[in-house]
Amino acid sequence: MRRMQPGDAVKIQGDTDPDRSWIEKAKDGDFEAFEHLVSKYERRLYTLTLRILRQPEDAEEAVQETFLSILNHLGSFRGEAKFSSWLVRIATNHALKILRKRRGFKAVPLEDAGSGGEDRYGDIAPPQYIAAWKEHPGRLAQEQQLEQILAEALEQLDEKYRFVFLLRDVEGLSTEETAEVLGIGLSNVKVRLLRARLMLRERLTRIFGDEATQLFSPHFDGPH
Repeated sequence: MRRMQPGDAVKIQGDTDPDRSWIEKAKDGDFEAFEHLVSKYERRLYTLTLRILRQPEDAEEAVQETFLSILNHLGSFRGEAKFSSWLVRIATNHALKILRKRRGFKAVPLEDAGSGGEDRYGDIAPPQYIAAWKEHPGRLAQEQQLEQILAEALEQLDEKYRFVFLLRDVEGLSTEETAEVLGIGLSNVKVRLLRARLMLRERLTRIFGDEATQLFSPHFDGPH
């Protein structure tokens, strides 16, 4: 599968990009408009690349390379996709390049060796810990500590699940965009996203679950 290049876009229907006026000004050479876009998205892209690379220096490099690419290719941006999605895709590409360089690989091994490169729903293990949450998730989301807890839970995921979850659920890319950026199939994205959601849900349940309502999966060889 061909990886996304700067200037590539995915068409979206009935959507108005809130950055359009700033983009047009930047295209006309208004550097202050470009600086506005950098300021708006710099922190978001740094958080994304840091979660991929796990090293601040590498994340900073990925963000710098991203905005350099944007500066050089802004004229080719056709507005058929949200500018924010375009940025996320390019930033992810730069982060993956740094990851490959760091490991000395030609490609980041996001496929499962020996599985034919295809994730299957039948391979998804049921949750080992099931319990009702002590509080409604909506109320928990308002707690300041929840963001840190979510970040720590996300860090514990294997990277192939973490990357898909970050792009699809955190950054809001489509399934097709996520597959293109990571160079994997649509079915792989769907299965890995489901596995990521289930694993995160279980880890959060171990923190917020009510032990009085705890159930064990019948497939789990828990205490008797």
